[in-house]
Amino acid sequence: MKALLIVDLQNDFLPGGALPAPQGNQIIPVINQLMNQFSLVIASRDWHPKDTVHFNEWPVHCVAETKGADFPERLDQSNIGKIVQKGTTNSDDGYSAFEATKLNLDSYLKENRVSELFICGLTTEYCVKKTVLNALELGYETVVVKNAVAGVQAQAGDEEKAWKEMKNSGAQLITFA
Repeated sequence: MKALLIVDLQNDFLPGGALPAPQGNQIIPVINQLMNQFSLVIASRDWHPKDTVHFNEWPVHCVAETKGADFPERLDQSNIGKIVQKGTTNSDDGYSAFEATKLNLDSYLKENRVSELFICGLTTEYCVKKTVLNALELGYETVVVKNAVAGVQAQAGDEEKAWKEMKNSGAQLITFA
């Protein structure tokens, strides 16, 4: 079975947010259309406490129960069957959706007989890349939908390196038309 995993498509990672991916808004319509192709859609989200050590490295973002941590209104949430939260403790960075704390994503996918995982969302160089690499390590056939992913571009060249690392690790990169 195939499933779609939307990684961290949250207000704080969109233009105008605390840690924006400049092209983030452009992927929302693609993801809305992409969701219609899957019977199982999962979304991850950062859900940080206010005092996490994660904020020693990054600007404050996606604090639990804030507008910044919410999904954008333009995202059609009606197709999302499960939401996993990550980065939920003071010492947890939570880069990968497989680091979700209240639900073991790997177990959930296996219970639903998922063998092929399509991944989209934010951001290319961090949470998407880490989720893709974990999916590959766990044995999932992993497909990254390039036109449904955007990077924060914190360091020049990091996004390009992330695409190369994902591909070289075995992820298939596609464009959704």
